[in-house]
Amino acid sequence: MDVFLTGAAGYIGGTVARHLVRKGHTVRGLTRTPRMVDTLVAAGIDPVLGELDDVLLLQREAKRADAVVNTANSDHRGAIETFIGALSGSGKVLIHTSGTSVIGDDAQGQSVSGTVYDDAAPFTPGDHPIRRARHAVDAAVVDARAVGIRSVVLCNSLIYGNGSGPRRQTVLVAPLIAQARTSGVVRVVGQGVNRWSTVHVDDVADLYHLALTDPAAAGFYFVEGGRDASFLEIGGAIARRMGLGPVQRWDLDSAAAAWGEGFARYALGANSRVRAIRARALGWQPSRPSVTDWIEADMPVP
Repeated sequence: MDVFLTGAAGYIGGTVARHLVRKGHTVRGLTRTPRMVDTLVAAGIDPVLGELDDVLLLQREAKRADAVVNTANSDHRGAIETFIGALSGSGKVLIHTSGTSVIGDDAQGQSVSGTVYDDAAPFTPGDHPIRRARHAVDAAVVDARAVGIRSVVLCNSLIYGNGSGPRRQTVLVAPLIAQARTSGVVRVVGQGVNRWSTVHVDDVADLYHLALTDPAAAGFYFVEGGRDASFLEIGGAIARRMGLGPVQRWDLDSAAAAWGEGFARYALGANSRVRAIRARALGWQPSRPSVTDWIEADMPVP
């Protein structure tokens, strides 16, 4: 298939793009960074320089492609509306990347939630305006099937593993590593007992390929590899990998000063637990090591 993929130089997009190329697909990859052009070419990706706000470019690329895969920004409503308009009535594929922070709570690292969401049942997003807006974008993609698009939302949990693109590090683990490298101590928000579902980036790439090529794939899918982990467990694995002492608990104000309140409170301090019922029904079988095993055995040491 001829695929137009946004975020080709990112962590998810870079890995997915290379996986699709290895599977024999042609990939045109959007990047806003000129210095990434040669890197994409070397990986067999046809670079497209531009932004998600460039409506004419997105329309042109969507109309020429067999499928569009958006990995650049989960919350860019304008880009999604452009893609839906361009693909309407075509029967083509639109895959949109979301994230399970959409159902995150406000535990502030102090408690573990017993609530586990699954994608076989409707759910209500968290109260934060960003979460409600993301849920609305996801719903717009799912509803695009009504205008003749095979639309798919892949709502990823905490992704880990070594990306194969230019950006190698996961979003939620990298800030913990950076803070530890600077201070010499791994810290977590609150008690760090809040838990996230997790999934290896190579298992994620497998699912994107399956969603692209299986005509039965449509609608909303949570993406998780079968294991939850608390940030205290993740922090402990980082400390062992980096040869540091015990993990320290951080009050929310201190964590917010380092990472920003929104990220500290609603990502690193939240619970986000899901089950990928529908993805497994497609035949997806995640098989890579757990997040703590990856950290201790394979995570690059700064």
